[in-house]
Amino acid sequence: MNSRQISTASAVGVSFAVHVIVLIALATIFFDIVNKRPELLVETVFSEERVQEEFSQELELDTTVSDSLSRVSGGKVSTAVGAPEKPPVRQDRIEVSEKVADPLAAVNINEFTIPSDNLLGEDLGEQAVAGETGAVVEGYGAALSRVSRELIRLMRESRVMAVWMFDESESMKDDQQEIRDNFAKIYAELGIAQEKKEDLKRRAQGPDELILTAILGYGRTVKELTPQPTADLDKITAAIDAISIDTTGDENLNQAIREVVNKYGPLAVRQKRRLVMIIVSDESGDDGEFVEEAIQMTNRANSPVYVLGRQAVFGYPFARMSWKDPEYGLNHWINVRRGPETARAESLQWNGFGNRRDSRSSGFGPYEQVRLAKESGGIFFLLPGDEEALAGEARNEERVYDFLDMKEYQPELRSRREYDQLVLKSPFRKTILDVITRMDSNKDKQLGIKWWNYPGERAAFQSEVRDSFGKAQRGLGLVNQAIAMLEQAKPQRDLETSRRWRAHYDLILAQLLTYRFRLFQFMLSADAALREMPEPKKEKSNRWNLSHTKKMIEPTPEQVEVTKVDIGELEQQRADAVDLLKFVIEEHPNTPWSRTAQSELKKGFGIEFRDVYRDPNYDRPNVKVPKF
Repeated sequence: MNSRQISTASAVGVSFAVHVIVLIALATIFFDIVNKRPELLVETVFSEERVQEEFSQELELDTTVSDSLSRVSGGKVSTAVGAPEKPPVRQDRIEVSEKVADPLAAVNINEFTIPSDNLLGEDLGEQAVAGETGAVVEGYGAALSRVSRELIRLMRESRVMAVWMFDESESMKDDQQEIRDNFAKIYAELGIAQEKKEDLKRRAQGPDELILTAILGYGRTVKELTPQPTADLDKITAAIDAISIDTTGDENLNQAIREVVNKYGPLAVRQKRRLVMIIVSDESGDDGEFVEEAIQMTNRANSPVYVLGRQAVFGYPFARMSWKDPEYGLNHWINVRRGPETARAESLQWNGFGNRRDSRSSGFGPYEQVRLAKESGGIFFLLPGDEEALAGEARNEERVYDFLDMKEYQPELRSRREYDQLVLKSPFRKTILDVITRMDSNKDKQLGIKWWNYPGERAAFQSEVRDSFGKAQRGLGLVNQAIAMLEQAKPQRDLETSRRWRAHYDLILAQLLTYRFRLFQFMLSADAALREMPEPKKEKSNRWNLSHTKKMIEPTPEQVEVTKVDIGELEQQRADAVDLLKFVIEEHPNTPWSRTAQSELKKGFGIEFRDVYRDPNYDRPNVKVPKF
C-alpha cells in the first residue's frame, strides 16, 4: 500500500469515526428529551376532520363601568347565536352529534397553562384581530362596553377618530335615547384605561385628545350633528338628542359610509388618527348594491366598522312593524327593510296568496351589514331582544336560536358576484333560486290574491272574488310547474354538501305542496260564495277577509265533475304535504326552517271567508302613515 492509499484510508477512517460519534451524541440527546418530557396522552374522539367554525360571542347585559382591563365588562365567549342566556355547550347536543364517536380516553395534559385573556389582548395587538360576524348582546349596555374595549385596543396603536352614524328612521328614536344614556359609560371606561395603562397615559399627555368623536345622522342624506370631532361629552350627548327623523324612509347606509371616508379619512390622516365607524341601525339599508364599494373604501382607509343592529328576517327583505296613528288610534303595518341574511333571498317570497307577512327571525344579521363588519375588521353586534312592534305570525315566537342547532346553517358571506358564480356551478342550488324567482309575488303582481277587505255589498264582493279566482287558477298552474322542477332535482338533494341548501329544498317543496292544496280549497270556497253569497255572522260586519282554518271543504259532485279532480289523489296530496312539513321539523330542529314548517301546520289547510268590521277611518286621506 503506497503513501497515497494510506492517506486516503486514514481520511475515510477519521470521517467515519466522527460521524459515528455525532450520531451517538444525537441519539443520547433524543432519548434524554424523550425520557424527560411529560406524559401526554391524546386520543381523538372525532370520526372525521372538523372544519373550523366561525364562533359568535355572547355579551351579558351589564351597564356598570368596567374598572378592569383584563376583560370586557359583561362579556364572555359563547357558542350561541341570538341566545344570550343559553349555556355555551349543551351536553345532550354533544351526545347526539353525528361527528362524535365513542370516546376512548380523556385528554391528559400535565402542567400546561394558557395565557389569560388580558395577556392575549396585549400580545395580539390590533393587526391580528379579524372581523366578527355576530357578537350576540342582550342590549346596548353590553354592546357599548365591548365598543369601549375595541377603542382601547385601537388606541394602543394610535389616536382614534370615532364617527358614530345613527339611522334617522322613526323606529330608532327609543334606541338612540338608550345609547345616549349609556354614552358616558364609554368615556368613563376610556378614562380608567388611560389611568391604568402607561402607554395610553403617555399618549393622552400629548397636545391633542386621545379620542375624538363625531356624531352623524343618515337617511337619504348625511347630516353632521357635531361641527367638528370633539372630546366634549356634553356636546356629544346634545348631538345625539338633535338627531332628526328622515321622513323619506330611505336609509342609504353605504353612500353615507362613502361620505364619511371622503371627509373624515383625510382629516384622520392629518391628525395621525385611526378612523373608526360605529353604525346604529335597525334596518339593513336601501343601497345594498353599493356594499362592495363601501368595503373597498373602508379597507383603503384602514377603518373598522362596528354595527349595532337587529336580526335579519329569514330569507326575506322586509319585516312588518306596527304603527298607531295618533288621531284615530288605529294600527297600521309598515314594511321595513331588514334582510335577508344572504346575498340573495334563499326562501320563498310568496305565502301562497301574496307577499310574506311573517317577520320570522333568521338568527343572523342582514347580509350587507354583517359582510361590511367582517371585511373591515369590525364587529356586528346582534341585538335579538323582543320587538313588540313587529307584526306577523312570528311576532310571539322566541327570537333566539342555539348555536349548536344553527352551526351547519351559516349563511354564505361572499360578494354577490362570487355567490352567483357558485350558484351557477350547482344545478341544484340554481333550481331552488329559479323556483323562488318564479314564485315571487313582489315581482309578479298576479300572484297577489286578495286576502283582506272584500266588499260587503253583493255585486262588488262577487266581482272581486271572480278576479281572485282567476289569479288562483293561474297560481295553481305555476305551483305545479315549480313542484315539477323541484322533484326533478330531487336526486341531487342528497348529494348537496350544504345542510342549509338541503333545508331550503325541503321547506320550499313542503310549502308548495301545502299552497297547492290551499289554493284548491280557496277555489272551492270562492265557487260557493259566487253561487250564494255567505251571510255575515256579526251585526257590525261590513267586510270579508280570507282566513286559514283546519276545517276543509269537501268538493260537491258538481265541482268534482267540472274540475275533474280525483278525491283520493287530493287527499294524498294533503298527506304528502303534512309528511314533508313534519320531515322539515325533524330534520332541521330548532331553526327558522322548522319554525316555518310548524307555522304552516298550525294554520291548517282549509280556506274560508269570514265577516269582519273595518273602521272607516282607515280610509281617511288625512291619516299620514310614516315611512320607517
